[in-house]
Amino acid sequence: MNLQLLLRKKTISSLQQQEKETNLKKVLSVWDITAFGIAAIIGAGIFATIGNAAAAGGPAISLLFVFTAIACGFSGLCYAQFASSVPTSGSAYTYAYVALGELFAWIIGWDLLLEYAIGNIAVAISWSDYFTGFLKGIGLHIPEYLTTDFLTAKRGYAEAAGQLAGGVQFDQLSIGLQDAWLAWSNAPGTNAFRLVLDLPALLIVTLITIIVFRGIRESRTASNIMVGIKLVVIAGVIILGSFYVNPGNWSPFAPNGFGGVMKGVAAVFFAYIGFDAISTTTEECKNPKRDLPRAIIYSLLICTILYVIISLVLTGMVTYEKLAVGDPLAYVFNLVHLDWVSGIIALTALIAMASVLLVFQVGQPRIWMSMSRDGLLPKIFSKIHPRFKTPSFSTIVTGLLVGIPAFFLNLTEVTDLTSIGTLFAFVVVCSGILFMKDEPTEDKSYRVPYINGKYWVPLLMLLITGLSYYFSPEAWRRFFEWHTGNGHSFFAWDIFKHKIPSLIFAIVAIVVTLLSFLKKLSLIPVLGLLSCLYLMSELGFTNWMRFLIWLLVGLIIYFSYGKRHSRLEVNNYQ
Repeated sequence: MNLQLLLRKKTISSLQQQEKETNLKKVLSVWDITAFGIAAIIGAGIFATIGNAAAAGGPAISLLFVFTAIACGFSGLCYAQFASSVPTSGSAYTYAYVALGELFAWIIGWDLLLEYAIGNIAVAISWSDYFTGFLKGIGLHIPEYLTTDFLTAKRGYAEAAGQLAGGVQFDQLSIGLQDAWLAWSNAPGTNAFRLVLDLPALLIVTLITIIVFRGIRESRTASNIMVGIKLVVIAGVIILGSFYVNPGNWSPFAPNGFGGVMKGVAAVFFAYIGFDAISTTTEECKNPKRDLPRAIIYSLLICTILYVIISLVLTGMVTYEKLAVGDPLAYVFNLVHLDWVSGIIALTALIAMASVLLVFQVGQPRIWMSMSRDGLLPKIFSKIHPRFKTPSFSTIVTGLLVGIPAFFLNLTEVTDLTSIGTLFAFVVVCSGILFMKDEPTEDKSYRVPYINGKYWVPLLMLLITGLSYYFSPEAWRRFFEWHTGNGHSFFAWDIFKHKIPSLIFAIVAIVVTLLSFLKKLSLIPVLGLLSCLYLMSELGFTNWMRFLIWLLVGLIIYFSYGKRHSRLEVNNYQ
């Protein structure tokens, strides 16, 4: 196998020609793109997952938002350079094609399809839960078998039946088991199969898909309206909540140490993946070279400030242990007897999660489209609607891939899987900057500021290593403990396998540090690469295995179809 063929690259001049052939509508301004970023970043994270993260890490969760924002900031600057210099849609997929070659482009494109689809399934299911709760709050009730997915109902019914048989009263069951029991018991059908489905999840995906299908102007208008509403409500929550903050609740600041703070990394990072999606709209921006870099940075800064303040307000209003709930913002205002605020928050959460759904439903079809134009997917995926000027077939496929699974599946660990996919995309983009070769252009695009990493990277790695050992010596001891402790075996796979992600990070960090010293690598992309890879290592062996299996399936598809139909292969297109 010729490795050069697998690593063949596209030139920026060829992408410029490709962009002219597609002819999408250029309607997005810098504030429209920034609104898309805010729409995607401020969603379920601020209204739901922040509660469990705060319960594990305490008030110090605010520092995790800062750390994650810094990691994303390094990556964001790398995205900004690519967005400014590469003129077509496709996000990290297109950037990898230019900087690293076709095989890496396929891998990251396949990864992004997983990230966007599963992420949106999770958001749709979460939206359905909030919608059902909101209706109950105003006295409306939908039968449980129309608001619960099939697997949750079947498994929950079996568990509830076992507890009831053991003498537990129905009202002593958890709310989730009660709903599962009612859903399965009342659903039409037989004992083997009953008609149980999450109808609200399907309906919201259908509605968003219709908006996205009809055009980028409609998507932009919907995004701007939803972002405006939720920013006003969040500002009101911060101002009102600050009157109920008890500074004593911030002590201890990190009750479970560094490890407790890092338990929330997947949930926190899940909130930040939105700026990747806005780079898929390059061909619909009025001035992408200028506006996309600005929008990426603006959206990161705005959202980080809001997340940090919200986390401090929440942990100041109540003790951190009480925040392990699905709707922490509404919950804290119920505790201070401001139920009307909880109602407004519940409605705003619906709008916020719908906006997340919108941005990612905009993004994924454009990745399908880009891969199809390059020949790696069938041509129909790049079909543009003659009237609406959107990738019509890809938009419909995206709606089906998100709506149907959300209709009946229970995806309990999608947050972690989506986060690892996004972090991998960020690692590839940061790596791409290090390998990117400048092409002569008429105008100057944004460039990541070059800071010589020859001495900075080794010094920073030594400093971080020393500080981590000083503050968490127990974590270092556990890392080097590879035996069972029973004296019979020095090596135990069950223990070692969970250290593999950390070992991968350690090896890459050493190699990148040496290369930085020898090759004078640029500091910012190196820091982005290492910080995102570190966050990946915190997501655990199980998530890495699931992610690698998905990539393996993608490689099989690439070698059986994509490689043979690649535009570079068929037409020798450069």
